Amino acid sequence: MSTAKLTPLIQQTENYLECWKQFNQFINLARARKFGNDDETHFLEIKSVLVQELEVILAGMEVSSPTKDEIHALIGNSPSLRYLSEMSEGALRGLENQWHKIYIGWHSILGQLKVKQTTVEPTKGLGLSAALGKLGL
Repeated sequence: MSTAKLTPLIQQTENYLECWKQFNQFINLARARKFGNDDETHFLEIKSVLVQELEVILAGMEVSSPTKDEIHALIGNSPSLRYLSEMSEGALRGLENQWHKIYIGWHSILGQLKVKQTTVEPTKGLGLSAALGKLGL
């Protein structure tokens, strides 16, 4: 895959991960039972973005894990913040475990894309020691 295709895919995946972070923040809002109608609307929007962007990303690459079914199941089991707020603590923990597995899976995919990017264009990619040096480590 060329850098011209990898760079936008990496950006899409990074944006997608930001939406996954927001999804988790909504789980925490539901647990605390501190949400309003605007939060419910935003939660619905985040779920829509997660499902739609999944299709966009999958059109650009093959992903074996997390599976599309796992992602759809998690989102399908989270119909609203009100619903989540009424779940038992154990059920919420199970939902968080599902979220965490998917979230880590996407970070792995992002890492793989970045490795491909540096192997396609090694002169533009930073090596680990150069990246650490820029961070002062």
